[in-house]
Amino acid sequence: MLFPEREARPASFCIVNRSAMVKAAIRRVGVVVKPHQQDALKTICQLVEWLNERGIKLVGGPEIERERIEHETGCAIEIVESERLAQSVDLMVVLGGDGTMIATARMLNDAEVPVLGINYGSLGYLAEFRMEEMFPALESILEGDYRLDSRVMLAAEVFRGDARLLHTRVLNDVVINKSALARIIEIEARLNDQFVNSFRADGLIVSTPTGSTAYNLSAGGPVIYPSMNAVVITPICPFTLSNRPIVVPDDALIELSLKTPNEEVALTLDGQVGFPLEVGDRVLIRKSRTTFNLVQPTNRNYFEVLRDKLRWGR
Repeated sequence: MLFPEREARPASFCIVNRSAMVKAAIRRVGVVVKPHQQDALKTICQLVEWLNERGIKLVGGPEIERERIEHETGCAIEIVESERLAQSVDLMVVLGGDGTMIATARMLNDAEVPVLGINYGSLGYLAEFRMEEMFPALESILEGDYRLDSRVMLAAEVFRGDARLLHTRVLNDVVINKSALARIIEIEARLNDQFVNSFRADGLIVSTPTGSTAYNLSAGGPVIYPSMNAVVITPICPFTLSNRPIVVPDDALIELSLKTPNEEVALTLDGQVGFPLEVGDRVLIRKSRTTFNLVQPTNRNYFEVLRDKLRWGR
């Protein structure tokens, strides 16, 4: 889909990644809201007013309750289709928690738009700004005074024979696991076409550094610092206890093949999207060309959030 060129922007910001600093400008800000988040109505209205004062427009997806917002708050917000939202804005504000941030990462597709995560509760690994920090953070972004953390994403494909059934991206992990009543399953793993192992287990997790503190950690996998160029392959409850997690380069091609017939097995993406697998199905996983670009708070670091979430020292 082609989009018209956008006009010159009135406010500027800097995108910082591993290779370059690119100056851009903000005219339109997108907003994604956690479902059934009642407090978000007031916050969206405040966002509309704050951005309007600076000549910037707030844009939302179809899940935003436009009529209700306008009826209860009197604030108008533009609505666009979900697949166009990321391509039509210069900054994305996410009101919710880490689950909403993960869903937003998949929704962005190829757009390299910066994302500001505002957490409605305790600090998250991804939604690192508190509500009271939202407007100071936006002010800093407009002034170009902020840090951007580019997180690795994975591209996943499912093949049944020669037919490609699925092509998507994940921020956290790709998981093959059995249903509650299924027996142990066998998954053959290859790395760059080299045989690694046939894992007999309840399942297998392929995780990014960002996802290493999620399901991977619960399954006994390591915590990987977010900027590491690595992916971890972690078996879930393996039959052979010597089958341990393996950390591999993130530019490797990982191929997983389901070898067990007549069992209920599913592919789970970021713990939010499921796809049924059959014996012989192949899952190809590689590093995505797209990164998830997180605006970082200047008053906290990764280890502070890690200590809080994992309750280290308590």
